[in-house]
Amino acid sequence: MTEEPTTDESTSKELITSESGIGSESTNETTTESSSETSGKGKLWLIVAAVVLIAIIAGIVSLSFGDPDSVGKVRDIFIILMALMMFVIGIALVVLIIQIADLTNLLKNEVRPILKSTTDTVNTLKGTVRFMSDHLAEPVIKLNENMASLEKIASIFRFKK
Repeated sequence: MTEEPTTDESTSKELITSESGIGSESTNETTTESSSETSGKGKLWLIVAAVVLIAIIAGIVSLSFGDPDSVGKVRDIFIILMALMMFVIGIALVVLIIQIADLTNLLKNEVRPILKSTTDTVNTLKGTVRFMSDHLAEPVIKLNENMASLEKIASIFRFKK
């Protein structure tokens, strides 16, 4: 059971294959499509939030004109809902504390040894560079210095014609 691509997917695949190696235009079109989908989702959530806010305001206004028994029942329901929300928040805090403990354990047992190993490697590299400088670069520099001084001495003693 394989699904065939929808018209949007097949159109974008055709655009990509028909570009003959130039993928920038198809990438730009895909990026534009995904950004328009994101902005469309944002607008949808904004509309849903506005409708819910208007419904809450309408419910409060209708309850203000209602009988005291229905207001009491609604109050009791909201108290129960708030208790449930406190329970959910408590569970979320426990999960958060466990995640922080896991992160601390990760930092202590995995990241710290990696940093120690990296520090050891850098120190070894410093020693290697110092050794190479002392035993390779410095003798070459001294040899060049001596050769330059010999050339200068030879140029001084040459007779000009």
